[in-house]
Amino acid sequence: MDIRDIAAKSGYGVGTVSRVINDQPNVSDRARERILAVMAELGYEPNSNARYLKMRSQTPVAVFVMGVGNRMFDDILGPLQAALAREDEQIVVTYLNGDVDEVRAAIDYQQARHPKGMVFLGGELESFRASFHEIETPSVLVTADASQLGFANLSSVTIDNVAAARSAVGHLLERGHRRIGIVGGNRASGQIGELRLRGAEQALREHGIELDYERDFEPCDFIEVGGYEATTCLLERTGDLTAVFALGDVVAFGALRAIVDRGLSVPGDISLIGFDDTAFSQYAVPRITTIRQDAARLAERAAKLLLSALRDGSPATHELVDFELVERESVCSL
Repeated sequence: MDIRDIAAKSGYGVGTVSRVINDQPNVSDRARERILAVMAELGYEPNSNARYLKMRSQTPVAVFVMGVGNRMFDDILGPLQAALAREDEQIVVTYLNGDVDEVRAAIDYQQARHPKGMVFLGGELESFRASFHEIETPSVLVTADASQLGFANLSSVTIDNVAAARSAVGHLLERGHRRIGIVGGNRASGQIGELRLRGAEQALREHGIELDYERDFEPCDFIEVGGYEATTCLLERTGDLTAVFALGDVVAFGALRAIVDRGLSVPGDISLIGFDDTAFSQYAVPRITTIRQDAARLAERAAKLLLSALRDGSPATHELVDFELVERESVCSL
């Protein structure tokens, strides 16, 4: 039995029956009452799952960007949109402030818009662990590793943040630096900042140095003003630093300005190394030595994973993309 049987029995057209089933306007009260009565008489129950799938197939992919002004995510967003557009998939982008629970926001969005898929640029693993089971659509988390969460519809693509941070601090150590300050992120378990701090600790420990968090680390959001304020606090507290490791390039841009505003130079007085290799890093003065995350590659793989899940029903996949230490002008040897 389908809506054609309801139409024939009720005496109304298929279009009118469809509008009643889907609770749409432009149907008279008389017609609605008659059609509902026929549905009850015949025991007809609409296939809500089929309607949901049809609706979902016509909706764009939802992309949630953690943090307004995060240049790394901006670098990923353009190639991601282009990769999906080549496959006739459109996106709708939602920017979320850093204090917003991105998974709860996605759940609300799912209930209102029924996106066919979701991409998260950044995110806190604890939020996913707590609430992602309510997300029904294929999803991809970019720049964080979701492999330990075990969700069948959540893939991820990222770099090895621990190894990359170990490489960054190792570079400073190889250049003779022993008093290294760190700015950016925080120590919350599983977050990007915590992973990068773990790598920094490993590099320092390999050289017999224990990271003193009270003296040599200052947390901040991944924005320029955060880097500026954190570096100012760090330099006021610790006067013997010869190098600063910023856990993101946007933090490094703020750190660079804070160092200069104190009458110091980079790298003459303090060496500076960043993380991400955002588009502006090579245009700073001096050009920033940094860890390169390949934004285009991350975007390409994220799009591929999402499309595979949407079109082929592929299971969740977790990929690591290579990173690279890019040496420029902001680190000198002692």
